[in-house]
Amino acid sequence: MEYTLKEMMTIVAARQIQDLDIVFCGTGISMLAAMAAKKINAPESVIFFETGAIDSRLEEIPMAVADSRVMFHTSSNGGLLDAFATMQNKITGDHVIGILGAAQIDKFGNLNSTVIGDYDHPKTRFSGSGGGCDVASFVPKSLIFMQQERRKFVKKLDYLTSPGYLDGPDGRTNAGLSRGGPMMVITNMGTMGFDDTTKEMYLSGYYPGITPEQILEKMEFSVDVSRAGEVAPPTAEELRILREECDPQGLIL
Repeated sequence: MEYTLKEMMTIVAARQIQDLDIVFCGTGISMLAAMAAKKINAPESVIFFETGAIDSRLEEIPMAVADSRVMFHTSSNGGLLDAFATMQNKITGDHVIGILGAAQIDKFGNLNSTVIGDYDHPKTRFSGSGGGCDVASFVPKSLIFMQQERRKFVKKLDYLTSPGYLDGPDGRTNAGLSRGGPMMVITNMGTMGFDDTTKEMYLSGYYPGITPEQILEKMEFSVDVSRAGEVAPPTAEELRILREECDPQGLIL
């Protein structure tokens, strides 16, 4: 079946979510991926938002985390404190997955969502961290959405907003972060993992019709491609659910 790269990215992210996972997500494609996972492969997953809606049913795609539709048939509606308490809870915390995006990423999965250029005189200023730094710092696993571009996969960030593995294997421990780190980067061309020993990014998958060489051309730094394989395309059923049940109005897709 024909599919768009945005649909491919959404399904790839949804496949990483398992039953009993607690998914902290924001607006847009991350919310759509969490919805798709709950309807396709992880019906017992729990979606929650920084605005305090916990265990949202999400019958319709909300336009933002503050959209009242995130509160439909929730287990609890609270506020920012309740949301971050869920993320830090000692019982549930190990099951939490955060879904993030950024303007820049480096080889250790550190993210910049603050400025391009000098901080005091930037070329572009973004909205900043929001809950991104908290998610990157404290959740045990995070998925990162990125567009595959050289200006986004950079040797050095213009600003460190959210920590990945910082400067390598002991980076998070030395910074006082006892757990966590990115598990996968999902782009419009393929997927990246992080080596268990070095914590450096490597190419784990490429989409049908795309080669590892094409992906490397879209990065300022080189990564290991020896472990990469072709990612399975969306199935007909995955696409049906995504298009007809998750986003029938095409608000995000």
